[in-house]
Amino acid sequence: MTNTKSKTLATLVALVIMLVSGITMAVVSSQESPIMDELAHIPAGYSYVRFFDYRLNPEHPPLMKALSGLPLLFFDLSFPTDHESWTQDVNGQWSAGNLFIFHSNNNNAELIISWSRLFPIILTLLLIFLVFWWSRELMGSWWALAPTFLTAVSPHILSHGHYVTTDIGAALGFIAGLYFFVRFLKNPSWKNTGLAGLFWGLAQLTKFSIILLIPIFVLTLIAAWWMKTREKGSRVFGSASLKLFWVYIRGFVAILVVGIVVVWMTYALFTIHYPPERQLSDTSFILGSFAGGDQGLGLVQCTPQHLSLRCLAEIDIWMSDKPTLQGLGQYILGVLMVMQRSSGGNTAYFLGEVGASGWWYYFPVVFLLKESIPALLALIIGISLAFWRFLARKKESLLSRFYSYLSLNLAEFSMMVLVIVYWIYSIRSPLNIGFRHILPTIPFLYILSVGSIKRWKPSLRNTATKKILMGTILLWVGIESIIAYPFFLSYFNEIGGGVKNGYQYVTDSNYDWGQDLARLQTFVKENRIDKIAVDYFGGGDVLYYLGENGVLWSSSKGDPRDEGIRWLAVSINTLQGAKAEPSPGFERKQEDEYLWLEDYKNPYARAGTSIFIYHLED
Repeated sequence: MTNTKSKTLATLVALVIMLVSGITMAVVSSQESPIMDELAHIPAGYSYVRFFDYRLNPEHPPLMKALSGLPLLFFDLSFPTDHESWTQDVNGQWSAGNLFIFHSNNNNAELIISWSRLFPIILTLLLIFLVFWWSRELMGSWWALAPTFLTAVSPHILSHGHYVTTDIGAALGFIAGLYFFVRFLKNPSWKNTGLAGLFWGLAQLTKFSIILLIPIFVLTLIAAWWMKTREKGSRVFGSASLKLFWVYIRGFVAILVVGIVVVWMTYALFTIHYPPERQLSDTSFILGSFAGGDQGLGLVQCTPQHLSLRCLAEIDIWMSDKPTLQGLGQYILGVLMVMQRSSGGNTAYFLGEVGASGWWYYFPVVFLLKESIPALLALIIGISLAFWRFLARKKESLLSRFYSYLSLNLAEFSMMVLVIVYWIYSIRSPLNIGFRHILPTIPFLYILSVGSIKRWKPSLRNTATKKILMGTILLWVGIESIIAYPFFLSYFNEIGGGVKNGYQYVTDSNYDWGQDLARLQTFVKENRIDKIAVDYFGGGDVLYYLGENGVLWSSSKGDPRDEGIRWLAVSINTLQGAKAEPSPGFERKQEDEYLWLEDYKNPYARAGTSIFIYHLED
């Protein structure tokens, strides 16, 4: 078979893998109710593309939300522009979302949810294809199918890939931004500079954590400059070396500028009809107590000798009603809101405790519990082989070995830098929001693992050894995903208790994000339940799904049997938060601990995986 035919056939196989992944995400999407963040993201995205007004959900960039709103423009939908959540409230995203999706005249909730998830699925498929494209450049067409398959059938990609959230967009943004930057380093033409700037700008529109690409770019640029200097036999600070350094720095600055322009213009578009006086009022309210300061610090104190985040907040307030600066001001507002939230942490259940200050070991533990065992095995083998190859060249100095590696693997080096920088940032952050936070690093880990295994030369003459190993890993991962279907969000590996018991270690978006309310609706109908008390965590609307059969409940309301109700449904995220041991400094009221439910150790049934159903008997 010729190289062209082989390459074409491998590409067709990759497209089939993408097709299967896309169909799977679409089917699972049709079975699930909105997760928590979608209740805010869906109405925000629709308001951006219909009204060009950014008053909702400013704490996240617009790209994923706006794309999700585009299909909805083809339907005659009502939006609550006359409700206080739009006219009066500051960032009234939750109320606006509930009204828009579930309680507006003539709106069909299922239609809104399903069509909003179309572009997230499409972008997930683009992510999978970019993994294949870059892997093909690094390891050849057929080996490239391995990280492509690992990405496409990963339970984490299949779950988050169909939600209107920023996580998949961030994964795509990181890989696209880094890919085009490495292309620029290999050939710093103006074309590659422009492409790198464009995709850097688009990446920033997916999630604010994309800002981490800047230090990653810098480290990769320095490594590429040093490598090329040695290749040409130039002195590190010789004229040829400094000329190359200037070319890189000039291009790097151009990339940053192009990216800023892309961000500025996009935000300017979505703030065209955001009244300046309203934006000023909203921004002032949101940043009024930023970083613990008092409202009204004043720009007069923001001098070069007194620069701080508080000053940046004041500058942003000043920008918010200036026509040419509105868009950039809204972007800075989002950055500041994320910084404020990240420093404050969030309430989470983890390893038997509930707290808000975070745990430094949260992400390493969650990764080991949720990533599939065959994928972990591939990662361990890949890292071990890489170290073995590095250490085997004992006669060479460490610097020579590093140079030899860079000269052949600049792209892989950039991926390693990204993984390391991103993981350090995640571990240091008290914002423990789930596996999805480290999702952008997963495709890179797959590429690096497979690439290392591909370069392995078995001591035995059996050249099929590594192919058999890789085939076994891929088959195992596929089986894991088949077994997990359709409960991909709740996926844990066997060490972590599997799909059924992973909640014992950690919850929130790792297990329960509100995706099973539609399945509770099915359970209530099939069992002909007249009344059921529901304590639900998620983006769905209990009364919309259950009608007069559902009664909103909480632990503080006491035993439903006192109201003649014999059925109770509780989201496991709520239940674990109520029963877990409070971490030091975390306070919880006794009335919120579901003490009266102690007699029921195990639920009668479950809706999906995340909603426990109790049949309360006298």
